This record gives sequence, structure tokens and C-alpha cells, in this order.
Amino acid sequence: MRIAYLEDDPAQAELMCKWLADAEHDCHHFGTGKAFLRALHGETYDLAIMDWELPDTTGDKILVQLRKEQEVSVPVICITVRDQEEHIVQALQLGADDYMSKPVSRGETLARLEALARRTLTPPDTPVMHFDPYVLQTSSHAISRDGSDIPVTQKEFDLTLFLFRNVGRLLSRTYILESVWGTRGDLNTRTVDTHVSRIRNKLELAPEHGWRLRAVYKHGYRLERLSPDPV
Repeated sequence: MRIAYLEDDPAQAELMCKWLADAEHDCHHFGTGKAFLRALHGETYDLAIMDWELPDTTGDKILVQLRKEQEVSVPVICITVRDQEEHIVQALQLGADDYMSKPVSRGETLARLEALARRTLTPPDTPVMHFDPYVLQTSSHAISRDGSDIPVTQKEFDLTLFLFRNVGRLLSRTYILESVWGTRGDLNTRTVDTHVSRIRNKLELAPEHGWRLRAVYKHGYRLERLSPDPV
């Protein structure tokens, strides 16, 4: 998973990032609330871990700002020395998905991450996936719409499946590159734009078919399921 981590203590940050890296997660560390918020508004992460007490802000202010922004829907785990019931209730009411008290252990941290991922992230693929009127065959990498086959390349299929598995989620170009191409996000993102344009045209992802693949300025793309027009 791609994880954004907010912690102002360098030693604690180094330890946490090592735990995550050893568990094959991609940790992006931020030392201030400002940098953390800027990253979450400009990039896509699977999960976020954040300390509550920071030099430039507090966890409650960050959660309030995150949850009022519709573009940011990342699940959040809060870590803090404040372990009284009212503090936990406050964090959860403000939008935290889980809460851990310091000091945290490697085993508990990884277990909570995995549990939160199971609750919030996209379920595994099945052999046949239906996104009416589209059907994706994951074994043969085939796509059809209303029973008619749509010829696509392997990478176009991979990107299409990735977008459908993340319906409604704002995906940065960097995140798409890393997830679909398996390359670093600092490479040329025009590759993403080109492939998105191709599948938008090939699949005719348009309101008349119940979908919209929207470009979000300076960020990336979001595939949206549209409600049918009232009869």
C-alpha cells in the first residue's frame, strides 16, 4: 500500500517507515501538518497515519480539513499519547478510522493497517467483473459492452480494471503509474494521459452509458458512476 505518514519526531518516523518498508508498503513521510495536507491534496494514498500533536497544528484541525474536502477520502489512523476515552471519541467523531496510543508496536501497527485496508479498500478481483453495461474478464483480459467485445491492449485492460476497481476515487497520475505500470511516479505522466484517452474513446465512457471519466486539473482522473435519468 502507498501510505502517507505524518510524524515530527525523526527517530519515530525512521522506525515506522522501516516497519512499513519491511512489510512491503511504500511509506511517504511528512514532518509538518502543512506538508502532509499539501501531499494529500496533490497525490493519492491508500492509507494515512498521523501523529496528533505537531509543531504547526493538531490532529483535530487536520481531520476537520481533510473530511470537509470531498477530493480527499483516504482512511486515517491517528497515533497519539492522549489515550483518554474523550480523546479517542473526538478523533473518531472528526473522521479518524482508527486510533492507536503511543508507544505503538510493530505487530499491532501492521495488523491495524491490514484490518483497515480490508474494511476500506477495493476487494480482490473475480474472474468476471460486472460494471453495467461493461463486463471485464480478468482471466482472458477481455472487455465487452452490452455483449459486444471491445478490443484493447494488455495495458489498456489493466488501466480499465484499475479505474473500475476505484470508482469514485480521485487518482493522481503518479499513483496510476505506480499501480498499473509498476514504475516510479516521477516518470513521464503523459503515458497515463495517452492511455486514459484511448480507453475513454474505445469504451465510450460517457453519460449515455452511465459513466464519466473525468480529468481533475493538476491532479489526475476519477471514474464516476452516473445515476440513471428519472423516468
